[in-house]
Amino acid sequence: MGRLIVVSNRVNPPADAGVETAGGLAMALAAALREYSGTWFGWSGETVETFTGQISMQRIGGVTVALMDLEEQDREEYYDGYANRTLWPLFHSRTDLAAYERSFDAGYQRVNRRFAETLAPLIGPDDLVWIHDYYLIPLGQELRRLGVANRIGFFLHIPWPGPRTLTTLPQHRRLVESLLAYDLVGFQSNDALTAFGEYVERELDLKVQDGIIAFGDRETRAGAFPIGIEGEAFARLTQAPAARAAFERMRQSQAGRRMIIGVDRLDYSKGLEERFLAYEQMLADHQDLAEQVFLLQIATPSRDAVEAYQEIRARLDAISGRVNGAYATVDWVPIRYVNRSHRRDELAGLYRAAHVGLVTPLRDGMNLVAKEYVAAQDPEDPGVLVLSRYAGAAEQMTDALIVNPFSREEMSEALARALAMPREERRKRWRRLMDGVLRDDVAAWRDRFVAALAGDLATVTNTGGDSRKAS
Repeated sequence: MGRLIVVSNRVNPPADAGVETAGGLAMALAAALREYSGTWFGWSGETVETFTGQISMQRIGGVTVALMDLEEQDREEYYDGYANRTLWPLFHSRTDLAAYERSFDAGYQRVNRRFAETLAPLIGPDDLVWIHDYYLIPLGQELRRLGVANRIGFFLHIPWPGPRTLTTLPQHRRLVESLLAYDLVGFQSNDALTAFGEYVERELDLKVQDGIIAFGDRETRAGAFPIGIEGEAFARLTQAPAARAAFERMRQSQAGRRMIIGVDRLDYSKGLEERFLAYEQMLADHQDLAEQVFLLQIATPSRDAVEAYQEIRARLDAISGRVNGAYATVDWVPIRYVNRSHRRDELAGLYRAAHVGLVTPLRDGMNLVAKEYVAAQDPEDPGVLVLSRYAGAAEQMTDALIVNPFSREEMSEALARALAMPREERRKRWRRLMDGVLRDDVAAWRDRFVAALAGDLATVTNTGGDSRKAS
């Protein structure tokens, strides 16, 4: 095997070894690239007046990074347009928010072609190429058109929609056929893998046999590869100075009250409105919890230029204001709603201080917050994870309290149950959850995918899932 070449829309290698400044995915990919003397290729995030295809090579954190600039029109049509205003809402089952414009489609195809033309000269004859996420679905096909015969894999970090939802996309067949240029296509969950297979059989009239799809003169293998976190490292992070400071500060401010925590990017897929309303329902149904509990919701702003994100921010401001206005007392605020990002070590301390982790997306590929919350808990007195059945993590984390995020009553009762759960039950549930987090960590995910891409087919079906029934 030659080098491993990782391709993503943006490149984010860790600048140093500090886990408090880099995400687990970046750390895992960087470790693989160092092991295989590989290269991480992607967009610099900068725009230029005219696209040149020039590459800037850098060495960051022991990883070789290759960056290219795009034109402003590329950013508008490919990134803001097709990726984030068409595919993102569609893949999260929000067809009502998906924008279908020819210019977006044209920009998406053009930028993927530019990625391919710029990347192809960097690929050696024995290199493995690993392409990431919905920004770059056609890239493998574009590389094939340029004569690249290497083994190329694709991993989708977000959900794959059901066949009926996907067919609302103009040119949906072209998009899916482009995936069949890859040797390996990976999904976060068996649910997503099944939806992909159903589309292929129904719309393309192809057979999926043992995860293999024959199309033309090629065979593509599809599998589920649920991503993880650096479980041991995140657990250690709770003892870092910033984590301990955040823990102590939060415990002092709690004044003996129990804390529910939610940490999300500000996005309509995360179910934040439904979460606030369920919490309000709990306060109405369980009046004994008044002044005994509060919800800390950290919602980091994103894509502020997109109208749908401006609207959800306004609605959340209104709901939190209404709940606080109805229930707050002179020394108790039911919802603490924060719109800024926090360092990973600070978050580790906040997770540890929380009695309940509330992770209730309406649709999510995996959701690593659920795994981070579990890893951050005190083994002797752990909190309870309340998890949406529509997060990919629910397939593995069956010892969480699994809820339907569209049911206000179900979520309300799950919160009340979590707050009242005896310590012994909390410890048993946490131990099983933590064992899974440690077993199916991000390094195991990375190694399974790379081994499968290199030809070890046994790793394709080893998804690390938990077959026990949800509680």
